[in-house]
Amino acid sequence: MIAKVEPLTSARALRGPFDYLLAGAHEHVGVGAMLVVPFGGRRMLGVVVEVAEKSELAPERLAEPLSALEADVPAELVRLGLWVAREYVSTPARGLALVLPPGTGTGTGRRVTARRSLAATLTAAGRAALGEEGERLGARQRAALTTLEAAPRRVSALVREAGCDHAGIRRLEQRGLLSLERSIEPPRRPVVTLVGSSTPVGRLNGAQERALAEIVGRMDAPEGGERRLLLHGVTGSGKTEVYLRAVAAALERGRSAIVLVPEIALTPQTAGRFLERFGDTVAILHSRLTARERFDEWSRLRSGEARVCVGPRSAIFAPLARVGLIVVDEEHDGSYKQEGDPRYDARTVAERRAGTCGAVLLAGSATPRPESVARHARLLLPERADGQRLPAVETVGMAGIAGPLHPRTREALEQVRLREEKAIVLLNRRGWSNFLACGECGRAWGCPHCDVTLVLHRAEGRLACHHCGHSERAPRSCPECGSVSVSRHGIGTERLHSELKGLVHPLPVFRLDADTAAADGVEAALERFDRAPSGVLVGTQMVAKGHDFPNVTLGVVLDADATLRFPDFRAEERTFALVAQLAGRSGRGRLGGRVVVQALDPEARALVHAQAHDSEGFVRGELERRAALSYPPHGNLIRIVCSSEEPGPEGAAAEAIRGLIDPAVARVLGPAPLFRRNGRERAQLVVKAADRAAGIAAVRRAVETVAADRAHRGAAYAVDVDPQ
Repeated sequence: MIAKVEPLTSARALRGPFDYLLAGAHEHVGVGAMLVVPFGGRRMLGVVVEVAEKSELAPERLAEPLSALEADVPAELVRLGLWVAREYVSTPARGLALVLPPGTGTGTGRRVTARRSLAATLTAAGRAALGEEGERLGARQRAALTTLEAAPRRVSALVREAGCDHAGIRRLEQRGLLSLERSIEPPRRPVVTLVGSSTPVGRLNGAQERALAEIVGRMDAPEGGERRLLLHGVTGSGKTEVYLRAVAAALERGRSAIVLVPEIALTPQTAGRFLERFGDTVAILHSRLTARERFDEWSRLRSGEARVCVGPRSAIFAPLARVGLIVVDEEHDGSYKQEGDPRYDARTVAERRAGTCGAVLLAGSATPRPESVARHARLLLPERADGQRLPAVETVGMAGIAGPLHPRTREALEQVRLREEKAIVLLNRRGWSNFLACGECGRAWGCPHCDVTLVLHRAEGRLACHHCGHSERAPRSCPECGSVSVSRHGIGTERLHSELKGLVHPLPVFRLDADTAAADGVEAALERFDRAPSGVLVGTQMVAKGHDFPNVTLGVVLDADATLRFPDFRAEERTFALVAQLAGRSGRGRLGGRVVVQALDPEARALVHAQAHDSEGFVRGELERRAALSYPPHGNLIRIVCSSEEPGPEGAAAEAIRGLIDPAVARVLGPAPLFRRNGRERAQLVVKAADRAAGIAAVRRAVETVAADRAHRGAAYAVDVDPQ
């Protein structure tokens, strides 16, 4: 038999798979097996993607695998990984790396494997020896055997409890007084902190009942029927309870389920609720676990011990068999898009996986993407599950207002202080000030590696680049003219936090952004806010993501229309979602709530719809606009970024790629220069294609041709299908 193996190498020019002869211990290897193979004079890990009867090469020319790893990958996931590589113009190795067991790596060094331990058991001879006064036993040897009388022990525990050493244990084994056996330890479960309220199980309302019945009906429908559904429910409408009952229905039918959340660190409540409802049937996969914890959870899913996987975008590759339901919670969230190669969109991958295994795809959001509204059958939850009304939203203009807070915002926060309630304030910009500039000569402090200004973080006394991570000490004076008149411009969450502490004193003010999350953890910040009887939580968009705090009575969004100034066709969609999602955090309890939205242009279309909680009207207008401009879902976009260390090669490579893409297949915009990032010059192309498959194929051919041309060896390439 012949194994067709894809070596796990990052080389884009490599054309696999490669044939290896299966014989001896490896003759029963199947698709998904991980083999260490000789490749180009090196030992390399590879994945078997196909098994064939014969090869085009003579058997004597074929090498044999050197060894096989214990773990393997389900054949279904091998196919999915290869599809991701093709769909997102990446390499087979990078696509397959997504589905490998955690901690596998791509080299031949130390890997995470199943945890094994050595256990000691008292033998009949050992039990007899304890009762025979003439048996020669040292004090520690006797202590070891006495300890084993109660129950077998791991050797490490026995050494600790009896005070003996490993050599003494081995001598007892040689005398036949105890036996040693190596076994696989059960996986260790990661700890999940439940934050926020835990809603008791109750009766569903009419809309929830109808939605669940439709989901279960699609689950039971014959193969070939439409199984893509969109659960479009206002914030607080009980979408999570529908997810929970749909998962229960899948389990009752002998199927498994995957539940995707935007970021596991930002939605501990969701993971906690599934664990409360289904216990050890649930496994959690996310990058904040250790390699050992991820491997153990992966192994539980692979063995079938766990049948529900909860996690962020990478959980879509969970090694579950017989998947019957895939839930994509908060499906509007941009974090489902992977930033590194391959730049896959977990929502699209979920759709693909659901389609290939006959599962129901259930996407849910209060602010769904226009693409999802156009593609999926909708299930509506128009009211909050507790019967409370959505909070009133007031939009205020900041033209002519001095300082970061509008008088109406200050008044609302004062009411929170007097009533000792809770508020959430969102400013989607961290740091103290946007940038520093000299008041005398106008010098601005910029990043030496990126064409952007540095942000002041006053608590650390440093300026930082939020693109490459460059950091330097905050200046006391201007190095150009010596002036000490260094001005701070703009406001970030750090400065807003300081201002709010004075405004709402003595209420505590909590801050949640990337800086505090790195230091303390997201769960810790949310838990402190949840436990406090009153207070204000200020932060970036993290504070608007899926949290359920029933005693929050005020939501505030600062600079709400800032995202509208971005050169992105999704700018209005993002603005609407951000405001509507933050508004949904308010008024979930008996006290009700209100929302104040600050903007330079309070009449902006996205803000007007958000103020009216009019998701339907916003999406309708957005779809009309995109149809006129051939934007998704009425067209397909592919972004190509060429980069180089010195100016020149990036532009030449982009021009060469443009020349290779047939205008009859796709329209190419650019090349256009991008700001320098991480010390690299950049140029980009945007490809608009009516036919998705044809556009992707054209881009793949063009990029691979130019990448293989030595004339462009100074350039690097990044392809982003469905750029966000």
